[in-house]
Amino acid sequence: MKATRHAKILELIQNHTVTTQEELQTLLEGCGFYATQATISRDIRELRLVKVLSPGGLYYYTQNTAAPADTLQLSGDSVFMRSIRSVDCAGNIVVIKTHSAMASAVCEAVDNSNRPEILGTIAGENTIFVLLKTEHFADEFCNHLRELMKKNLSR
Repeated sequence: MKATRHAKILELIQNHTVTTQEELQTLLEGCGFYATQATISRDIRELRLVKVLSPGGLYYYTQNTAAPADTLQLSGDSVFMRSIRSVDCAGNIVVIKTHSAMASAVCEAVDNSNRPEILGTIAGENTIFVLLKTEHFADEFCNHLRELMKKNLSR
């Protein structure tokens, strides 16, 4: 049942602009799948769905085609880099500002980059704190993200 529901979710997000979990739940019910909001939330996480910004200014669910979690890289062409609005440093902390509701996805990419100089991360709705081992590492990481942002803007 779960695999069938997952397949239907992927089909629905390819054929519809799904902006909320409630919308997805309604579409699923229309196809004969009844699931709680908690189940849908787990499905979204397991399917690694992400929200991206449409040209019309709406965030909608799509399949993360960047890479599996264990190989995510902080590359300029990733969904995650397009979600970043600004990057700044304060001592050994890097502060990343994202579009609304994208901090968690960007934070996961940072976590999965497996950089040994990163001690930990905390994500809110649109802000991420990245704690690095030293101020030098924070400056390097901040500059790296800024370069990726510049490359992404020039595409």
